[in-house]
Amino acid sequence: MNTDPTTVATKIVTALRDEQFAAVASFFAPPLQAVASADSVQAAWAAEINKSGPVAATGEPVAETMQQGLVRVSVPVTQERGELTVLMSVDDKGMLQGFRLAPAVTAEWAAPAYAKPGAFTEEEVSVEAASLSVAGTLSVPAGSGLHPAVVLLGGGGPFDRDETYGPNKPLKDIAWGLASRGIVVLRFDKVTHTHARVANEDDFTMTEEYVPHAVAAVQLLQKHPAVDAAQLFVLGHSMGGKVAPRIAAAEPAVAGLVILAGDTQPMQQAAVRVASYLAEVNPTGANKQAVAIISRQAQAVDDPALSTSTKASALPFGFSASYWLDMRAYDPVAAAAKLHKPMFIAQGGRDYQVTIDDDFARWKTGLSAQPGVVFRIYPTDNHLFFPGKGQSTPAEYESPQHVDVAVIKDIARWVNPPKGLLARLRAVFAS
Repeated sequence: MNTDPTTVATKIVTALRDEQFAAVASFFAPPLQAVASADSVQAAWAAEINKSGPVAATGEPVAETMQQGLVRVSVPVTQERGELTVLMSVDDKGMLQGFRLAPAVTAEWAAPAYAKPGAFTEEEVSVEAASLSVAGTLSVPAGSGLHPAVVLLGGGGPFDRDETYGPNKPLKDIAWGLASRGIVVLRFDKVTHTHARVANEDDFTMTEEYVPHAVAAVQLLQKHPAVDAAQLFVLGHSMGGKVAPRIAAAEPAVAGLVILAGDTQPMQQAAVRVASYLAEVNPTGANKQAVAIISRQAQAVDDPALSTSTKASALPFGFSASYWLDMRAYDPVAAAAKLHKPMFIAQGGRDYQVTIDDDFARWKTGLSAQPGVVFRIYPTDNHLFFPGKGQSTPAEYESPQHVDVAVIKDIARWVNPPKGLLARLRAVFAS
């Protein structure tokens, strides 16, 4: 068997094109076998074909050496009405430790108009926790003096530090926007991006996915000479926002939270809601099948008999039972209410993944009585806080866009308010 990563990747993409899904699954290493199957690959592939048409051409594989001896290979695929990228993590035996279908990068990221690259510098850093190191980028405003600082956390999935999705980099937008306004920003690759194998471990949880490295990032900022250690904030998007209160509870140095589209509805129930929405928007057989599969898997999460012996393949997204047990026991609103810290909670009005009625309303009900908690709705924004019109769909994320400038301005003013306002805010929390 040829174990060359690019050769393996080419064989897999050819099998996908020819709809030989059992052949694709035969390359899955045991940890991936536990969470994915030929049927799940077929359902994911059918959704892509229904959206953008059959394969017209495949491009050359691009290989990148990762930690733990893995090689990440990406293969561009051109369809009749669009493009996608097949991403694979290949081990030294030619087996897949990771596999997913991702939007194609069809354009270079360009800085948003509200970013001023000359107003800050960037340096590469390493964030280490639990003996696992990930790479990050520190954006530091120019000039002397101390600055407030923010740690950025991406949403659920193996995102890089920029939360790259197709041609878009929403966390990079936020980092550059805030750094241009006098705020130090640290963003870093998720542990599941750098160390793909950890996501397939039976005892892996949401806590381990986020908390250790987020705490380490806060502690790194505490020691930086340009940072005002009394003004350290955590900004989380989507699942990053959901878990942000847990990070503040673990690290007392966190002065406050910015929660962007943080989900509060139990995620297994949200998964059914989102799948149903997509089936309504695009009522294909594959999307209807996805609703049935997700509904069955969500019932397994809700089952009181769920235990660590439940197979990940029976649960949504291939997450382990340990992951779901951790999620099921966590109430982000209740965790936030115990902090008694300032928070900025924002929601896009066109977001179908995290919604005003299912998620934002829970934040508001649980926290509106607490001083220093600000709520904002941006009516035209979707889940990535990109402005738009009409019904939001996944295809909307695949064209180059930037985070709403109004969001950037509001966060910057909240994190780094004028001196008089800052004094008044501190008086509120001292009383």
